[in-house]
Amino acid sequence: MAQTVFIVAATHGELSLLIRTGNAKRLPSVVPPEVYEGMIGTTRILYAVTGIGKVNAASATAALLERSLPALLINTGCAGAYHGCGLAVGDLAIASHEIFGDEGVKTPKGWESLRLIGIPVLERSGMRLYNEFPLSGQATERAAALAGSLGNAATVGRFVTVSTCSGTRKRGDEMARRFGAVAENMEGGAVAQVAMAYGVECIEVRGISNMVEDRDLATWDIPLAVERVQEFVVKFIETL
Repeated sequence: MAQTVFIVAATHGELSLLIRTGNAKRLPSVVPPEVYEGMIGTTRILYAVTGIGKVNAASATAALLERSLPALLINTGCAGAYHGCGLAVGDLAIASHEIFGDEGVKTPKGWESLRLIGIPVLERSGMRLYNEFPLSGQATERAAALAGSLGNAATVGRFVTVSTCSGTRKRGDEMARRFGAVAENMEGGAVAQVAMAYGVECIEVRGISNMVEDRDLATWDIPLAVERVQEFVVKFIETL
């Protein structure tokens, strides 16, 4: 029996090339709203369009994992890169960790993580996890090695998941310093948390659509970002 991989992204455009490549067919579903099934090589793929944000991403991922547990869960799409991290528009970023950047406490001395409250969002295998979730080490290493062998510009680093996107250079620099991060998105931490709760291996690979700076859509290139990352994900699956 072919192994199964789940691939999730917030929007259809972030999965459209993968869906075409796998000749995938839409399945009837309630949650998430769009689920497709196809094959890439000898690997069976379920694709899900989760919708934007943490709640949509978490509920859609949990709904998928209630169906069955895959060999690997891949979270993909686009992201904004922080200045100074070595990334540029069109590059690939691979998450080593996902961090909830909004959950915490705003104190007179500044922002503090959920550790200040003392209630973990997840306890798993003896770990008490608050804002930060490690992604699959082995699969992440394989993805990084493949990117290097293909000559793709790819950076492995910490991602921040936010509810309010950083629309100024000042805010982006602040988040990069606070978390030692390279990029931000709106769903990754939620997917990583749910995958860990179900004991499923998870990686996150994103294309850089923009730098995190004073918001100017004229400098963005979402089509380039999502095309390059989907092309890479196809090649990665073919190596499984």
